[in-house]
Amino acid sequence: MAEARRGPRERMVFSAAQLIRRDGVGATGMREVAAHAAAPRGSLQHYFPGGKEQLVSEAVTWAGRYAGKRIARFVAGLDEPMPSALFAAMVTQWTDEYAADGFATGCPVAAATVDRVSAGTSTREAVADAFATWRGPLAEALTGMGVPAARAESLATLMISALEGAIILARAEQDVRPLTTVVRELGPLLDSAAA
Repeated sequence: MAEARRGPRERMVFSAAQLIRRDGVGATGMREVAAHAAAPRGSLQHYFPGGKEQLVSEAVTWAGRYAGKRIARFVAGLDEPMPSALFAAMVTQWTDEYAADGFATGCPVAAATVDRVSAGTSTREAVADAFATWRGPLAEALTGMGVPAARAESLATLMISALEGAIILARAEQDVRPLTTVVRELGPLLDSAAA
């Protein structure tokens, strides 16, 4: 959806996700979200009567859907549909971003997990749902590449876990090496699961 077509509510959810991925939940204020979204401050209470927890939950939900939809785009762009190539494409998104913009941002779902998962049930549920929304299409893609259905979901969990951990390490070390390492080390394991 183009920025010009987004209404104030959608812009605020998107802005919240972007600010959370940069600053974490604790440092992302409602006023900052409204300013980033170029939305009237009064619209915050109108669209998010549940306050910050509702906004964070919706931003995390958006991020999970975004990640899940990206899987189809990654698969479509593969020269050879292999699990290792899919994982490499997922990681390349981050190595490219870090090469272009530095290490200022991470995954908003991971940030919400660290910052808020114990703060409220709705945020915890939104985080769990976001990971499931990402894991489902990834497992389906793996199945389409010949990975047995019984193993596809566990490998999808492994891929997401490795990627999230490598993102955190890359940001801490200000180096993409953790990302390139997980691609190199997990690639053979992932491909060996394909029938």
